[in-house]
This record gives sequence, C-alpha cells and structure tokens, in this order.
Amino acid sequence: MTRVSQSLAGTGSDMGSFVSSTQTVPDLGAVPQHIAIILDGNGRWATDRRLPRTAGHRKGVETVRSTVESCARLGVRYLTLFAFSSENWRRPADEVSLLMRLFISALQREVTQLHRNDLRLRIVGDRTRFDRKLQAAIMAAEALTCNNRGMTLTTAVVRGDDVGRPIGEDELAAHLSMHYAPEPDLFIRTGGEQRISNFLIWQLAYSELYFCDRYWPDFDQGALMDALAWYRRRERRFGRTSAQLAGTAA
Repeated sequence: MTRVSQSLAGTGSDMGSFVSSTQTVPDLGAVPQHIAIILDGNGRWATDRRLPRTAGHRKGVETVRSTVESCARLGVRYLTLFAFSSENWRRPADEVSLLMRLFISALQREVTQLHRNDLRLRIVGDRTRFDRKLQAAIMAAEALTCNNRGMTLTTAVVRGDDVGRPIGEDELAAHLSMHYAPEPDLFIRTGGEQRISNFLIWQLAYSELYFCDRYWPDFDQGALMDALAWYRRRERRFGRTSAQLAGTAA
C-alpha cells in the first residue's frame, strides 16, 4: 500500500454507538462516509479464464488492497468488506481451506502497512470456527491497529449478532458487531448478483444499493469511481420529500 495521510475524528478506539437513520437523518456528503462491499465473483472470474477457483481468490486479495488504498485517499471513513459468510462453510473443503490460508497470509502481509498508514482493522462475526492460528493472527492485527485514527477497515467473516429474544432498537444498536460505525451510505455488490445475502441486514435499511456486473477481481479504481458517481446522483430523502430537500438546500 502507498502512504495514506489522514486523521479522521471518531475512528479510533474510543468510538461509541451511532444512531440509526430510522431515528435521525445522517450527515450527507459527496463521498460516502461508510461503504460496504460484497466481494463476489472470484471463482467465476477464474472459471471464465480456465483457471482454478483459487486463482480468483488470490486475484481478489489484490483488488482488496487497491480498493482500501483508493477509499482511504478519497476520505471514506469506514470500509466494510464481506469476505466469508456462515453459508460459505458449505463450499468444497479444499476451497475453504485455501480461503483460510489466504486470510492468514493477507493479515500477516498487510497489517504492517495498514498500521503504517494509520488505518484501523476490525474483524467482525463469529470466529469460533477458525483454527487457533487464524484467531491469534486476527487478535494480533486488531491489537496493533486499535488506536489508529484513519479509515476503519472492517472484514465481516461470518454471521454474528444472533439475538434470542425481542428487544428494542436502542438496546440492539449497542450490541451489534458494527456498533462503532455509522450505517453504510453505499452498498456495493460485484459479480452480477442483486441481493444482500444476509450481510448487514439491519444496517442496510437506508443504504443506496449498487450492483455491478464486474467480478470482484476486475473491480478496479475506475469501477469504484463509477459507483461513487452513481451514488452522487442519488437523492437520499430518508422519508422526506424532494421539496423538503430543496428547502433544506436553499
């Protein structure tokens, strides 16, 4: 990663819970403060090129690196990447094993650069199914970057936040694994699928949903800028009318 110089208030270890957009209208800007992405299409990218699916996952790691760099430069405060879901455990054992090895190697290879660039790393979800080596690598990476003040990079690895009883919105918010970040302004899914697949289903209620036909390994900086241009054309009303928005702007 190249050097990224940022100092963004509210992204360090002292972050509290953010208020839901169902209760208040968030601050809006040309650049989303929180982007959430489902990294879809690695296997299909490889299959189209007559390569093993594992080649697509390795290429996808490179795309993660470039996307993190681009978002940090643009001033995005939170970037959340959906890398591995509970349902992905159903995949062939050799592919799951490769994904776990890639995860460990990426952590070990990239965390020093993340720390050098003042970025904060968080891994959310249920980690209990990971082996001890991977769990230790996650804890070490989070500990190293926990006091950094730049962009917060979150990797969602498996589903968490299961709740066994009815509770209110205020009570729930503080216990979500993503309580430290505002709701995503922009959700991106690559690979041509148009669903959210159990990813941040509570927080995406008022997010702008952008679906891209490109497979994740081909999601380059130009594709990211296309998504941001689309986002800027959206009218984010949060229950208000267009006339109300016009009055606010005036």
